[in-house]
Amino acid sequence: MTKTSKRRHVKTLANSRKRSFHGREIHNAILLGLPRKECERVFSSMEAVHTPPRLVLNETAQPINSVYFVNSGLISILNIMPDGKSVEVGLTGKEGFVGLPVAVGFEISPTRALSQIAGTAFKVSARAMENILRDCPELEKQLQRYAMELALQGAQLAACNRLHEVDERLARWLLMSQDRVGSSDFLLTQESLSMMLGTRRASVTIAAGILQKAGFITYQRGRVKIKNRGGLEDAACDCYRILNQHLKRWQNNSHAI
Repeated sequence: MTKTSKRRHVKTLANSRKRSFHGREIHNAILLGLPRKECERVFSSMEAVHTPPRLVLNETAQPINSVYFVNSGLISILNIMPDGKSVEVGLTGKEGFVGLPVAVGFEISPTRALSQIAGTAFKVSARAMENILRDCPELEKQLQRYAMELALQGAQLAACNRLHEVDERLARWLLMSQDRVGSSDFLLTQESLSMMLGTRRASVTIAAGILQKAGFITYQRGRVKIKNRGGLEDAACDCYRILNQHLKRWQNNSHAI
């Protein structure tokens, strides 16, 4: 067995021992990627919680009291302007983590983290997380990598919101959401969609109508259902493909090290 394959084998064995926490199955990619010793250190301080829609996990310009390993559902990272208007600058699901400033010693959140689709998370107090990171170099590295992925996403979404039509952006958002949630069926109000896309509700209505008329989705009474993913991918702007390509390159590079 080569050194690389041995390392992967050990990692697989470690993962097989930590698929649940207090009876709850673990899906969070960061937790699943940790060595057993670090898992035990994190598990000793975390609490399983529900994340219903509209729950604020971190608030703009407020102290970060807790951090979250997202296990299911969907969390929007929102940039809030002084007049109260907002636009989404990131999305995170079971691949991610909420409260990244704590990982580099900052205590104040620059953004609002808002649950959009109900799910679950593993909650750790910010103070406990600071202590955990001193003992967990692999976790620290994983969070640094995830911070880069989220920064990449934010940069791409900034360009997307400036350059692309609302129907293209809505198609991109639905694809990104399905990738994280693993479902083609979402409960989402026009108000939520307009906030995430940084546009008027009337524009969301028109955009959803375009995608629905094409047969890619259905949208009735706040429920969006993806009917034709291939068609939705064709309708989405290039940002969805660009983001996935960058992330795939990074992941391949990481596996090669």
